[in-house]
Amino acid sequence: MTDFRKDFVKYAKSLNEASEDKNIRTAISRAVSSYRNTVSETLERFPHTPALAEEVQEIKTRSMATLDTLLEQAMASVERNKGKAFYAKDHQAALEIALGIIGKGKTVVKGKSMLGEELHLREYLEENGNEVWETDLGEFILQLRKERPMHILSPSIHVPREQVAEVFTKFFKKEVPPDIAEEVKVVREFLREKYFTSDVGISGANVVAADTGAMVIIENEGNVRLATGAPPVHIVMVGVEKLVPTFQDAMKVAEVTWRYAQYGVPGYVNIVSGPSKTGDIEKVTTYGAHGPKEFYVIFVDNGRKEMAREEKFTQALHCLRCGGCMYECPVFQVTAGHFGHTYMGGIGTVWTAFVSGGMEKAAPLVYSCLRCGRCVERCPMSINVPAMIGELRERIVYGTYED
Repeated sequence: MTDFRKDFVKYAKSLNEASEDKNIRTAISRAVSSYRNTVSETLERFPHTPALAEEVQEIKTRSMATLDTLLEQAMASVERNKGKAFYAKDHQAALEIALGIIGKGKTVVKGKSMLGEELHLREYLEENGNEVWETDLGEFILQLRKERPMHILSPSIHVPREQVAEVFTKFFKKEVPPDIAEEVKVVREFLREKYFTSDVGISGANVVAADTGAMVIIENEGNVRLATGAPPVHIVMVGVEKLVPTFQDAMKVAEVTWRYAQYGVPGYVNIVSGPSKTGDIEKVTTYGAHGPKEFYVIFVDNGRKEMAREEKFTQALHCLRCGGCMYECPVFQVTAGHFGHTYMGGIGTVWTAFVSGGMEKAAPLVYSCLRCGRCVERCPMSINVPAMIGELRERIVYGTYED
């Protein structure tokens, strides 16, 4: 059995330090209150949502059972739409495919993506001679601070406006006051130029319709729309678990996702299926109009298919990344993303074990989860995280896992 002692000691120290951090405590308590109030109000306004969530559970169950078929269909759809589709078996393959498309010495603008964090995509592209900018405001803040996200939807949730002002003042070499509107303004001005001079835009996707090859991307800031619409090349990097059979299925998944992510309706819902095109001259379809001339989709496995084959863990692939479970988690409420690595909280522990570090990284997280079930109560997919954590503990104790 692997010796987990060092990992446990290091992780315990990180948790203890986080639990004493006043910034984390203040930020998370405000976020939890805001999240609960907003979601409660939103579900009152849209009372059909819980029933729709149950329907989405069934869609996800069917999708994970037919993952290989959906992947084949989606790749064919992308190609039919004049895009290029790739399948990446693992972490390294995904990075190499992306670098093969981008090359070196390019400027890249990137939307927020947990898969990108899983792959350490920005760092890899930078190491290979590219200039890469995070365009999500929270991710941009963390890029400058050289930190990782502390929440999947609000990555810089632990950084108060005063610290943001300090970081921006140093980076922009001018005084930026601790006023949120002013902080947003200075980033907007900086990134505006990057969107229109970049060579490549990279995004993830919240859900993918296999029948049409349509990528559905939910956002509020408008950065993804610019990052994927202005550069001449758009690359989508998406996990295979985001696949569903039809476009109508995808719309149902999208609505449930944004509803439980604290939004009655998001600022933007982007649907992208291929390079830009026009048929305005003699009804002849010509590709490369105002938007990207080239469109690539990299479907990433990296342990997801293995998870799908495991009956006790396949439900973890139903996760919509709404982030609601984290706000309800007692451990997350006092430690934020320190309860996790790339993926956080109880559900993040399962994802760590399969796709982002293996059991060695997951083991300390497994014993942080209280198995209280509050995440299950909040989760629109009713994912039974406590049962999965129990199974992971059993595998650690009896050594029934692969090193």
